[in-house]
Amino acid sequence: MEQVRTARVALSGVAEPGNLALWRRVSSYGPVAVLEGLVAQGAAGAPSLFATGDAAESIDPGRRAAESLALTQRLGARVVIPEDDEWPAQLDDLLKICGKGGGDPVDRDAAPPLCLWVRGQQRLDEALARSVAVVGARAASGYGGHVAREIGYGLADAGWFVVSGGAFGIDAHAHRGALAAGGGTAAVLACGVERAYPLAHANLFDQITEQGLLVSEWAPGADPFRHRFLIRNRVIAAATVGTVLVEAGARSGARQTLRRARELGRRQLVVPGPVTSAMSVGNHEELRQPYDPPARLVTGVAQILEEVGRIGSDLAPPVRGPDQPRDRLGTTERRLVEALRRRAPLTAEQAAARAGVPLADAVRILPVLVLSGHAERHGDGFVAARRPGGAGSPAGA
Repeated sequence: MEQVRTARVALSGVAEPGNLALWRRVSSYGPVAVLEGLVAQGAAGAPSLFATGDAAESIDPGRRAAESLALTQRLGARVVIPEDDEWPAQLDDLLKICGKGGGDPVDRDAAPPLCLWVRGQQRLDEALARSVAVVGARAASGYGGHVAREIGYGLADAGWFVVSGGAFGIDAHAHRGALAAGGGTAAVLACGVERAYPLAHANLFDQITEQGLLVSEWAPGADPFRHRFLIRNRVIAAATVGTVLVEAGARSGARQTLRRARELGRRQLVVPGPVTSAMSVGNHEELRQPYDPPARLVTGVAQILEEVGRIGSDLAPPVRGPDQPRDRLGTTERRLVEALRRRAPLTAEQAAARAGVPLADAVRILPVLVLSGHAERHGDGFVAARRPGGAGSPAGA
């Protein structure tokens, strides 16, 4: 097993993650044989697989793998491979979207990871089995930050693992919300797991390591190049049950994560925002598109849980306004209460005429409305109660 692990670590440095040609070779022949073949053939034997323009003679994958594994051990991290029991099997779903991106290599090469670097004590498969991605803009508004924290807290409090990318803005708010609830959260990085990128999140990443997981497809020491964030997004989408887009501009990379979730058949959930905010343009565009299946609008944790939870078990409560005293009245009772005035008393006959109900019903119901606090008696007439639903006034008041 360790020979296989070393080979996968070595191959992860040969090409950028997601490389479909490399993944197919590994799947067909095994990582050890593929590595031996590449070393023997050199760059000329597989020019499309090498991540850099260096000649194969200058690349020693075995040495690099040994150094990477040694550093991984010193960091207290581990390398998880598909042959491990800890491997999250749902990542294999990425094969469904391989080769569908046309000429864009980031879209086209969406193969499952060869291996993953992990920091944190929790098992990767168990953490991700019940997880939701929360993504959005780096330049988050106050509204977006508040919503992301509430969602992160609520999901973690409900026993779900919150997954995001560790970036400024929505990512960080979602992570912090989950941590505040005492729950688990995972940051899927576009660089080595030992690097705090952005640097300002060093303390946040330390907290995530204690309560959750730091995950990356790149070996320790890897730099966070721009294209790697887009490569990383497919893992966030595939690892989770669904993706929640909290806030996104028109060209936000978070929309790509949502698209990946849609292509993979995962839940795609979108939080609406102010129509005047540039950071909600992407959200509203996602909701307007005739996707099949369409993105679902969600406004809080209860609705998210209804989408990602067990059918029939995690239903969101119906949305309604605060209960009013008149909500418990029947149709005839409500019509009589609405017919009464605040100051000028009405007899039963007058109230029945104004409400359009039979006199017999008015004679029977009006005393009951007094007892329930919805009406007050004044001499031979009735007025509307000053505090509906309160204690009724005594007769003759």
